[in-house]
Amino acid sequence: MLKKPFKYTAGLLLMLALVLTARPAAAGSLPPLSPSATDKCPVCGMFVAKYPDWLAQVRFKDQQTVFFDGAKDFFKYYFRINHYHPGKSTADVAAIYVTDYYTVRLIDAAAAFYVVGSDVYGPMGHELIGFASAEDAGEFRRDHHGREILRFEVVSPELLRSLD
Repeated sequence: MLKKPFKYTAGLLLMLALVLTARPAAAGSLPPLSPSATDKCPVCGMFVAKYPDWLAQVRFKDQQTVFFDGAKDFFKYYFRINHYHPGKSTADVAAIYVTDYYTVRLIDAAAAFYVVGSDVYGPMGHELIGFASAEDAGEFRRDHHGREILRFEVVSPELLRSLD
């Protein structure tokens, strides 16, 4: 019989392995959409159309789209899709998008550069600020006292908790 601490540790290691091996879908499989006035972020419940400069979204292979009021809530959802959307997993995702801070255009979330720890706040406070290019991310980090620039693969649930 396994002791509880071992079960707990094994479960955490399994969850971490799943998160680290999950590959995000490339954007472009399905083009981004615009939210309606009634679309709400499944993580925080905010009406996302009020925050077009921060919009993020997940497009599923079945054409269903979920909108977010920022990259931080997008990542919270992405790491726990089945919690927020029972029956769905990262395997069901066709495309993921975040808004580029400078162009205010939706870009491939998996290819984006994210600045954390800046003096710019999103609708939910501290935010991951997305950019299509490393140069733009670097300029923003310098201008807005950002702590670091991250890629999709290194964003973690622990980082998200530190932003709350």
